[in-house]
Amino acid sequence: MSATSPSPASPALPVLHADCSNCFALCCVALPFAKSNDFAVNKAAGTPCKNLQQDFRCSVHTRLRDKGFQGCTVFDCFGAGQQVSQVTFGGRDWRAHPGTAASMYEVFPVMRQLHELLFYVTEALALPAAAPVHADLRLARTETAQWTSADADALTTLDVGALRGRINTLLLRASELARAKAPARKRNHRGADLMGARLAGADLRGANFRGAYLIAADLSGADLRLADLIGADFRDADLRGADLRDAVFLTQAQLNAARGDAATKIPATLARPAHWSA
Repeated sequence: MSATSPSPASPALPVLHADCSNCFALCCVALPFAKSNDFAVNKAAGTPCKNLQQDFRCSVHTRLRDKGFQGCTVFDCFGAGQQVSQVTFGGRDWRAHPGTAASMYEVFPVMRQLHELLFYVTEALALPAAAPVHADLRLARTETAQWTSADADALTTLDVGALRGRINTLLLRASELARAKAPARKRNHRGADLMGARLAGADLRGANFRGAYLIAADLSGADLRLADLIGADFRDADLRGADLRDAVFLTQAQLNAARGDAATKIPATLARPAHWSA
């Protein structure tokens, strides 16, 4: 446990999926976005999106893709939004309490990183093959969970990059242990530019795709079991008929960014995106 951790207690793990009904639309206000294929307009950090209503709900939520806001459909705060809104700031929203706004917007990206780390650590702890690092992962999870309950001042001084670096070492080891169980040749595509790559039907079991660019790649029918997909960019990737059942560190946001169908096999813990074909 880090000496700078805010509390020696072992707090309960915060919820790691978004609950927009208990968030003050922080992703719609705190974060910037640029006009592109993902967003229809430019928006500065700290400025409410034009689609944001007074009740903190999105006026085009059910039509985001049609309205040019595909980027919103693939963003995941991992539950950081409600944690900042209801825990860090005790339910005081930035509209009724404008003095909280600047601090809230500064804390939100930090909290999102903490929740993302907790998600990956929890995923690693579910990998039986990663048992040799489970003890260290549990310590890392406790420390990170402590930070999620810290106050705003403490969170803004946290060196979250250093924390990510330490935890990433454990995640890498967990990945190596899990992927070693794959029977196929374990291809290393870490950080690779595979935009538009033709990988249809490929045996990619145990491959390393950490941080790889798989934008518009053809992965239809590919076997991605036990492949490390942490940080892989799946925007418009073709996953029709692909097998991702035991993929390592796969997130809902990655599935939401891709194209799939009823034949795509996904982990039981994730949901089939509504825009995928039947």
